[in-house]
Amino acid sequence: MKNWHIHQPDKKLVAEISRAVKCRPVIASILVNRGIFSAKDAHDFLNISIDNLRPPFFIKDMEIAVNRIYDAILQNEKILIFGDYDVDGITSTALLMEFFLHTGADVSYYIPDRIKEGYGLQKKHITDIAVSQGINLIVTVDCGSSSHEAVKAAKKTNIDIIITDHHIVSENLPEALAVISPKRPDCSSGLSNLAGVGVAFYLVICLRKHLREMHFWDNYPEPNLKNLCDLIALGTVADMAPLLEENRILTKIGLDLINSGNRIGIGALLKAGNCRNQLDSEDIAFRLAPRINAMGRVDNARDAVELLLTDNPHTADNIARQMNLFNTKRQNIEKKILDNIIEYINKNPDILQCKSIVLSHHSWHEGILGIVASRIVEKFNRPVVLFAQKDNIAKGSGRSTPYFNLYEGLAACSDILEAFGGHPMAAGVTIKIQNIDLFKKKFENAVLTNSNYNDFFPDIYIDHELDFDEISPDFVDEIESLKPFGAGNPEPIFLARNISVLSSEVVGENHRRMLLSNSSGKKENIYNAIQFNFDKNLIDKNFIEQILFRLRWNRWNGNKTIQIVVENI
Repeated sequence: MKNWHIHQPDKKLVAEISRAVKCRPVIASILVNRGIFSAKDAHDFLNISIDNLRPPFFIKDMEIAVNRIYDAILQNEKILIFGDYDVDGITSTALLMEFFLHTGADVSYYIPDRIKEGYGLQKKHITDIAVSQGINLIVTVDCGSSSHEAVKAAKKTNIDIIITDHHIVSENLPEALAVISPKRPDCSSGLSNLAGVGVAFYLVICLRKHLREMHFWDNYPEPNLKNLCDLIALGTVADMAPLLEENRILTKIGLDLINSGNRIGIGALLKAGNCRNQLDSEDIAFRLAPRINAMGRVDNARDAVELLLTDNPHTADNIARQMNLFNTKRQNIEKKILDNIIEYINKNPDILQCKSIVLSHHSWHEGILGIVASRIVEKFNRPVVLFAQKDNIAKGSGRSTPYFNLYEGLAACSDILEAFGGHPMAAGVTIKIQNIDLFKKKFENAVLTNSNYNDFFPDIYIDHELDFDEISPDFVDEIESLKPFGAGNPEPIFLARNISVLSSEVVGENHRRMLLSNSSGKKENIYNAIQFNFDKNLIDKNFIEQILFRLRWNRWNGNKTIQIVVENI
């Protein structure tokens, strides 16, 4: 069962925006549905420009960080960039490395091993790595907001730490030299939607400006920061940051760079993954990001950074092929765990009487659990936490639905957790095995307390009712002008009624290709359609009362035709 909700935007506002930006009322309705309530905002949304980026100079601690990094560059101090092992962390690391190397800085980077070391900057990284390498300054990316012990250890050894992060932060920040996080309660920049790579980019913007003011670029060619936007697009989309405002601008510019073949490593990855020539945000989410993430999930993510930094085609091809192999391995492990969980739930259906799912096993691969948890959430529409047990400790990943704040749910159980951190929709958690049963009860109580009955049925938000007579090439072009789609800016969904199925055939394992027409039956209103993972009981149905669908261009061999992608019937 799914809850269908048809948006009802203010008609006066829709008409006003439609006139102001000269778009169809349907497109104006979609803009209002996305929270765009003024003609100016609508114009900026449809006409993406880097000039519309808000200034980064008001981010808390930015000036402190810039001055310290400038001194480190000038004095040739040893700088270490410490990144996370996911796509956001990997792209953030590559972004800072590329800029710092351009300045001639003595810089290196470190990505921890997900399984052996776990998440974030830890005390052992200071004592075992930074001290032995003579590091003077550490800059974290996409992590560090909870690294209190590591910061204390660094202080004792006279190593300065600058934290750049975008995760939810507690009131008690680490006592680092600077904590650059737009999510700080005392940061008034308004940039809290940035991914970790976006925060790193804004640090670079401020640093380049300071270097310019100090006449540094008199001796070095000043870099064009626009060339880093491909990295921002990768990290932002992969981390499911809202594709609005700054994220939308930077991702669109980044996609254009990726499609122009700007970076050798990304080109090699596209070739290895047999990706199409013109990518969009969906391709990043489902083709590129999983391959980059696979390195950190089943091996070490260092080679993923090397792929993004290398200018050697041979090196890039080798790493990209290796990524493909690791991604295949990841898929196999993921399927095995997922099948295991589904089988267990089928044999123990009482589990679904609870409004959350918490499971653990000693044989599960902890690097894959986040993906599996997402699949379980999609299937059962409730918060999920999965643990991999090892010795006396279980490390897990949680995923949630839009109605339940996972981070707050874990915070309600913090007294029995060893550690946790993340976002409202995704988080990591560590617990003693003996406390898992108690956690199940406390977490279930947190879910029940902060949800209601309808929250446990998936919601589908419909942008507009649309007759097939209204579909045209120009209309599909206008829909494409709303790209990139993703979190915060979902691809529009339309409702049509009284649809005839003129032909239908199964393609692949469980997809259906159809020829659809509306009640008018006009030849020009007949469209090709595809439905993924369809209900096989409907294969012989030749009339559909109501259909939810997306509209896209289907590009093939230099040609393009309008295609309906069926979402729900």
